[in-house]
Formats: sequence, C-alpha cells, structure tokens
Amino acid sequence: MNNVFTRIAMLLTGMVLTGCASMPYAQRLHQRQLDYAAAAGAPVRHFNFFTLYSWESLGDSQLAVYTKPNKAWLLDVSPHCLQLGYGNAIAVTSYLHQISVNFDRVIVAGSPVPCAIREIRPIDVARLKTLQRERHRIESRPRVPGEGR
Repeated sequence: MNNVFTRIAMLLTGMVLTGCASMPYAQRLHQRQLDYAAAAGAPVRHFNFFTLYSWESLGDSQLAVYTKPNKAWLLDVSPHCLQLGYGNAIAVTSYLHQISVNFDRVIVAGSPVPCAIREIRPIDVARLKTLQRERHRIESRPRVPGEGR
C-alpha cells in the first residue's frame, strides 16, 4: 500500500515539474534581471533601511530588497556571492539605519562569507509591475464555432 502512495506522489511531482518546465529557469531568471534593470534608476550611495519587507535573488551577484511593498532597491554585490542564488534567508548590515555602497554587506543564511554591496539603484516598483504585466499578457479572442477542428 505504501508503494502505491509513493508511485502516485512521484507521478504527481513529475506532472508539476513538467508544467513548470515550459520556460527554463535560466531564461526566467534572465528575464527577471532585465525587468529589474529596466525599472532601476541611477546608482545612489546609500538608502535608509528600517525593516526588510521582502527580497528576491536575481542570481549570485544581484538581489532586490524591498523595504516596503512599493519601495525597493536593486543591489549588486560582490561576484559569486555564495548561496545567494538559492538561499532562503538574508540579513543586511547597516549603520544608523542606513545601507551604504562599499561599506555594508548582505549575509546569506548558511554562507560563511558576507557579500559586499557594490552598487545600489532605486527600483520604480510601479514600472516593474507594468513590465511584468505586459510580458504576461495573454491574447484572447472569442471562439468561432467550427474553428480548430
């Protein structure tokens, strides 16, 4: 009986993974990087930081840090930041609630080496959402009887 449940679980997992594989991970990551870069402004030296609302890894040397739902920053960190691409938690150093280029670090849970922040760019979150919506727009039209047979 246990073997049957194992086979069903494996089959369902395979079906889910097949559905997710319609676009390769590297291609999705590259598109996210392009969207964030297009929505990012000119580099700044620092920004004020009180709480980490959320974050998104954009590979092993870049991440987006949200301080509020509609306030985000694109951080470029030292190349090949260990575990940034797949870590599940981060911390960011700051001094007097300010994060600064070449002074503060991103610390990825489980990584022995903190990652230096090399560049900070503000993200226009509204523009980012618009870019993402445009890319996910689905073209639809009414069904014509007899068509497609």
